[in-house]
Amino acid sequence: MMSKLSKLFLSVNAALIASGSLAYADEQATKSDDGKLERIMVTAQKRVQNAQEVPMSISALKSDDLQAMGAAGDDIRFMSSRIPSLNIESSFGRTFPRFYIRGMGNTDFDLNSSQPVSLVVDDVVQENAILKGYPIFDLERVEVLRGPQGSLFGRNTTAGIIKLETKKPTQEFSAYAKASYGTYNTINIEGAVGGGLTDTVSARLSVLDQHRDDWVDNKAPGFEANNQAEGYNDRAARLQVLWQPNSDFSALLNAHYRNLDGTPRVFRANIIKAGTNDLVDGFERDTVYQDAASRAEQSVKTHGGSAKLEYSLGDYTLTSITGYESAEAFSHGDIDGGYGAAYLPYMGPGFIPYTSESADGLPDHSQWTQELRLSSNELGRLDYQVGLFYFDESLDIDSFNYDENGLQNGYAYQKQDTKAWAAFGSMDYDLTDDFKITAGVRYSHDKKDFVAQRLVSPAGAGATDKLYADPSDGQISWDLSGVYSLDNDTNIYGRVAKGFRAPSIQGRLLFGDDVTVANSETMYSSELGIKSDILDNRGRINFDVFYYQLQDQQLTAVGGGVNYNRLINADKSEGYGFELDSQFAVTENLLVTAGVSYNHTEIKDDQLAIAACGGGCTVTDPRDADGNALINGNSLPQAPRWTANITANYSYPLAVGELFVFTDWAYRSKVSFFLYESKEFESKYLLEGGLRAGYRWSSGGHDYEVAAYGRNITDTTRVTGAIDFNNLTGFVNEPRIIGVEFKASFF
Repeated sequence: MMSKLSKLFLSVNAALIASGSLAYADEQATKSDDGKLERIMVTAQKRVQNAQEVPMSISALKSDDLQAMGAAGDDIRFMSSRIPSLNIESSFGRTFPRFYIRGMGNTDFDLNSSQPVSLVVDDVVQENAILKGYPIFDLERVEVLRGPQGSLFGRNTTAGIIKLETKKPTQEFSAYAKASYGTYNTINIEGAVGGGLTDTVSARLSVLDQHRDDWVDNKAPGFEANNQAEGYNDRAARLQVLWQPNSDFSALLNAHYRNLDGTPRVFRANIIKAGTNDLVDGFERDTVYQDAASRAEQSVKTHGGSAKLEYSLGDYTLTSITGYESAEAFSHGDIDGGYGAAYLPYMGPGFIPYTSESADGLPDHSQWTQELRLSSNELGRLDYQVGLFYFDESLDIDSFNYDENGLQNGYAYQKQDTKAWAAFGSMDYDLTDDFKITAGVRYSHDKKDFVAQRLVSPAGAGATDKLYADPSDGQISWDLSGVYSLDNDTNIYGRVAKGFRAPSIQGRLLFGDDVTVANSETMYSSELGIKSDILDNRGRINFDVFYYQLQDQQLTAVGGGVNYNRLINADKSEGYGFELDSQFAVTENLLVTAGVSYNHTEIKDDQLAIAACGGGCTVTDPRDADGNALINGNSLPQAPRWTANITANYSYPLAVGELFVFTDWAYRSKVSFFLYESKEFESKYLLEGGLRAGYRWSSGGHDYEVAAYGRNITDTTRVTGAIDFNNLTGFVNEPRIIGVEFKASFF
């Protein structure tokens, strides 16, 4: 243990030396009129609080930063590494994001996968991964809560939570319209309008329309076509209505939908040079060689709604939140990333042992949630909240396979019903004026009923019988924290917590014959931190160290020679590290934020072995007697040791209006793509930068802004994920996009 702490503190010292007066934004820096930093208000504990007083590690991005970083119409992945210890990736593209906090996540690509990072939008959990890809627009802020959040948010939050808060209706009129145009005919149009409809009713309508042309050419012999992949049309809308007939009651109604039509993530055969993690010589981002590109398609339709009712009962507030979500999805792609195969007269690029063209569909999905919560209102030294929660989800999944001519030759299905309920409570107690403790406890129960069957086998293995699974479990989650105010500007805090992830099921049967079930994983976490406002509120520095241990961690053995995933439980995994963040109003016109995080993760199970790649890769792990890779001591997949970012926002006043420049940079160190380690399936570091510069002015009571922007301005190309069951197939990060933008705001 001492050696681990020594490594940790050496890493902290190295980061501090490297950063000097490094300024990172734990929360997006905003200034008040006197040039000082404003307080950042969050709802991490289901009530509005100053983030500096909440005894846990929190980061937030505010609306202006989100709009600047998403100028090119990027999906939610643009936030990756722009918050300490956060990584986001996807093998699907603009849908099905996979989140990792402090190294914990899930690489599973099946539509029934379970993640230890929960996404919560306007107090409603988005359970299925398809729901988590809803576009980012007209948001008030994004909050990232690191560490177990089981007491207030329940199961499947062992790693943490990403919490999205949309802009809500008010009685004051406000509206904006924004349009941008960039590389590859990238068009991003969004806007919102809101205000009072009557003295007691207000509303806000938010809309989004994003488009990009297909821009990747297919040069496979006999299948040549220009501009055949990577395009999309993505539309979304949200309507919110707030009714406040008196000061004691409010009802917020929300309805939203999304319609995505495009192509899936482009897989590229043999783009990794054997024996290295370099791209092959002559790699071209805008070129692929596929025999199934003309059949690639991806569509996602989601819709839902919620009702949040709040009753003021004097010393208490009763809150009811009812949510409904539904999704339909279909994604069909060339998985081997090439053309032909070894048993056909043609193949390429490189060696293609067999063709792989498949599709997955979510033809039917629905989710209902209900939370009822009673909270006290500043009773004195003691405040508390208690509540009940119910979750009901039903989904159907179809999996298809196709032969080298694009004819369907395989079909399997999965059906699952999940019901969960919980009772929870949390309390704050002021032991003294300077020292406050917070404690929470929750009992959660989760039950799944699952059936899967393969009806047609692409490998000639025939149909399977119906295979069933019905795991259930009930567990207690808890947390205990304390925060001590050294003075009006500095708080130190400590937190210990336990969370759990409910049992999960993997029944992808196209190439497998069994259903695997992972038992519940439990996590124990501790952290110690300091939050401080300095330089007369012109600077803010937050720092924390943490340690966690996972028992029976749920892991997914992805691929390994077949297009098939298996769930396993590791005996134990652990992680430790730190997050350092700060922000400074350097002058009245210059805001700087920067930050760094270090995460060490390690699997500890000397008996755990998994199938490694199907061929072509150089596995560096030892093997067991069956040739499987022993993964004891490996880091978790997609878990960078280092992340860092920096933003700078400068404005130069003119006689009328002002010039402005905003830049943001995000770095993550190398990651392994799979549980086993190999030379090829390890990504190099990734450094991406953005730039936005323009002119803003006011006229006639309205605000206007015209700007030029660039995302991934250095056009860095990195392999960010891979397919390991066929050849050295991989996919790369988003390309450089340069464009112009105009925005008008009305009040």
